[in-house]
Amino acid sequence: MATKRISEEPAYVLHRYDWSETSLILEVFTRHHGRIALVAKGAKRPTSSFRPILLPLQPLRLSYGGESEVRTLKSAEWVGGHVMPTGEALLSGYYLNELLLQLLARDDAHPALFDVYAQVVQVLASEHTEVLEAALRSFELLLLREIGLLPQLDRQTLTLAPLDEATVYALVPEGGLRTRGPGDRAGLSGAQWRALQQALETGAPFTDTLRACAAVMGELKPLLRTLLHYHCGVSTLRTRQMMVDLQSL
Repeated sequence: MATKRISEEPAYVLHRYDWSETSLILEVFTRHHGRIALVAKGAKRPTSSFRPILLPLQPLRLSYGGESEVRTLKSAEWVGGHVMPTGEALLSGYYLNELLLQLLARDDAHPALFDVYAQVVQVLASEHTEVLEAALRSFELLLLREIGLLPQLDRQTLTLAPLDEATVYALVPEGGLRTRGPGDRAGLSGAQWRALQQALETGAPFTDTLRACAAVMGELKPLLRTLLHYHCGVSTLRTRQMMVDLQSL
């Protein structure tokens, strides 16, 4: 059987593990083939051409081959365009990577989500820290929608009744959108949820959703955090806990 070879595939490294004294296992998000695992043989050697390239949050083009669950990396090229994010932006990038590792199945292509991820990484690498929170909320919404875990945001989930503009609704993991009750910590008005839904449906969903999220960041954050933690099966993501620990120092 001929070995399947993929050439010059747009990709980002999500995570890397030691495999041997000289090699690495990479978790990679590719545009046309989704999340895959690669072995980078000899990548830890000082003379390896892979060593300065296989970094997270950097746009790459990868060539690899193999039919097994873990393919073999053949070549890697840095596409360029921006430098590595630093500080809070770097931690935010690791948070995005953790979400993708937790929520994306292997070998399940999401080209539109890949393009959104690339746009968010550009925001992280820029000096526009004022839009960082809105960019994260926008990515969370688009990720949840892409993998089928976000309900329609312009109607109540259980009844499919249209939202009343002035009524406040909560987003809960097992119930979707519902009228906010005494036990719900946060919520948005029907008008605000409808604005988010409209932004998700445009031809430029990241840009438009970022603008819509900017107006409701504080209220939206705990709602999306609860939903994401539920679907990831954890009480707190590792990168979230790292941010909290660093802020307390």
